[in-house]
Formats: sequence, structure tokens, C-alpha cells
Amino acid sequence: MQGVTLGQHISRRFDEDLERVRARVLEMGGLVEAQLGAAVNALIASDHELGARAARQDHTINAMEVAIDEECQRLLAIRSPTASDLRLVVAIIKTITDLERIGDEGQKVAYIASRFVASEASADHYRHVKHLARLALHSVREALDSFARLDPEAALGLARDDRVIDQEYEALQRQGITLMLEDPRAIRRVLDVLWVARALERIGDHAKNIGEYVIYMVYGKDIRHTKLEEVERALHPGPEQR
Repeated sequence: MQGVTLGQHISRRFDEDLERVRARVLEMGGLVEAQLGAAVNALIASDHELGARAARQDHTINAMEVAIDEECQRLLAIRSPTASDLRLVVAIIKTITDLERIGDEGQKVAYIASRFVASEASADHYRHVKHLARLALHSVREALDSFARLDPEAALGLARDDRVIDQEYEALQRQGITLMLEDPRAIRRVLDVLWVARALERIGDHAKNIGEYVIYMVYGKDIRHTKLEEVERALHPGPEQR
């Protein structure tokens, strides 16, 4: 009986460790989301100071990634997790990498807001990225929500959302090229806008990646480099496939 009690105690402690790490991932995600929101608001509102503050938050995000990664490495070394627990730890390591990269892209947006907006009378041309920015922010929120609830359906939705983000980005590219051809004086301004748009498009990619890790945690399936339609068929087989 003592062996059973000790095993239950170790198992309970491990569950507590995993839950603590998951909570830290969500805390990191909250910082990333706040940084991105501030960067976008600074860009749209021509707020130089807000952009500068948002850019500086990247150091905190980087430090959190390192700390969580070290904790995961400790769990792997001490607990030697298997099956779903191992998938969870691996997925957490991958998730914090994508969150850190979202933070990097958010810093790029914040940097543009702090550097270029301050030197211009108006940043009204950034209105063109408002919709794309809202889509990217929504994807980050959905990624964090799907991770918190381990919701594979929400994770699948991220793949669909990423298609919309890609389409919006491509449309902005076409508009930008047309504007530069029509007015060479607009080249610098358009390139700034496209740099922001590219950062937002990459954020959508990273959010989609987090959704893929959620599916990996829940189903044990690695769906990277798999078409969305194939994933949907695999997770929701029709009567003829069952």
C-alpha cells in the first residue's frame, strides 16, 4: 500500500507541475497578445510612445520563453513522461517558440509605429492594415483559447482563419505594387505598410502552428504540412470511412 500511495503522490505532483507550466504558457500568451494589441493601436493612432513601450516588452517575452523551456527540460529529465504527458510537454516547448516569434513580429510592428509615425504628420495610410491586424489578433486569441481548453475544433478553425489572413495579405501586396507603379513617391510609405502586413501574416502562421500542437496533444496526430481538407477528413470521418 505504501508503494501505491507513493506512486499516487508522485503522479499528483507531476500533474501539478504540468498545470503550473500550462498556466505560465497562458501568462506568456497574454503578454504576447497585449504587446501585439498595443503595437497595432500605436500604429493606427500614430502614438509614438505607445509603440516604443510595446517594442520594449519583447525582452520580457523572451525571458519567459527561456524560463518555461528550462522548466520543461527539467520535467523531461526528472519525470520521464510518456504518452499524453510527453505530448503535452513537447507541445508546450513548441508553443512557446511560436509565441516568442509572434512577439518578435509584434515588436516589428511596434518599431515601425515608434520610428516612422513620429516623423510623419499622419499615419492614415496604415488604415489599410487595420482589417488584417484585427484578423491576426483574433487568431492569437483563438490560439490561446484552444490551448487553454485543449479544443481541437477551435484549433481547426485557426487553419481556416489563416487562409483568410493569407488572402488579405496578398490583396494588400497587389494594392501596394499598383500604388508604387502609379506614384513612385509612395514607395517608402508602401514598403512600410507591406512590412507591417508581412509581420501580421506571419503572426497568423504562428497562431495556426499553435492550433496544430493542440491537435497533437489531443489526438496524438502530427498534422504539419497536411492540407486542411485532409485533416478535417481524418478528424471527422464520414460514415463510409468509419
